[in-house]
Amino acid sequence: MLVVEDEVSLAHAIARGLQAEGFTVDIEHDGESGLWRAQEHRYGAVVLDVLLPKMNGYRVCATLRREQNWTPVLMLTAKDGEYDEAEALDNGADDFLSKPFSFVVLVARLRALARRGSTPRPPVLRVGTLELDPATRECRRDDTEIELTARQFSVLEVLMREAPNVVAKPDILDEIWGSDVDRDPNVVEVYVSALRRKVDQPFGARTIQTVPRLGYRMVGDA
Repeated sequence: MLVVEDEVSLAHAIARGLQAEGFTVDIEHDGESGLWRAQEHRYGAVVLDVLLPKMNGYRVCATLRREQNWTPVLMLTAKDGEYDEAEALDNGADDFLSKPFSFVVLVARLRALARRGSTPRPPVLRVGTLELDPATRECRRDDTEIELTARQFSVLEVLMREAPNVVAKPDILDEIWGSDVDRDPNVVEVYVSALRRKVDQPFGARTIQTVPRLGYRMVGDA
């Protein structure tokens, strides 16, 4: 196990407890060192604090996922609330615990993550210079990160996954909103227009194309 925690006393307390449970433990106290350690060694899981010096836990986890490192990550945070938990998961974490936490629960969750192992995540989707990472929920073009809402991300993921095939609006609607939802198919147009303004227009690209009376498709940079 790797423990990355800047509170020295807490890090050593966690390490002692894990060692008593039979785990071999390494400790780092800042994000950059923790990232290096996770890159250079194979671990059953990583206990990763969010508020770290030099590089926060979110960035550490997101960097590992971009490098196709799928070591299970359990994130610790002093914060509490659904937005912090969502951010941890969006950056590729497998689980999270808010401080103060039960050590018994920590061990149980780490054992579960270790049993699961380094399960490969969905591959990064690429169309031309546009990249979409379903694991870290990141979108970028030419190394420029593009901020997308959750729904915009989902629509773009469907289009990129099917590229260069045409995807009909009803099919997008069914996959994103569900077939049992009574919703105007034209809502898809709203999201596609928003996506074009974010992923195409600023870069002079025309990746998302409209196929009249059929739907949309994505092609290499045009």
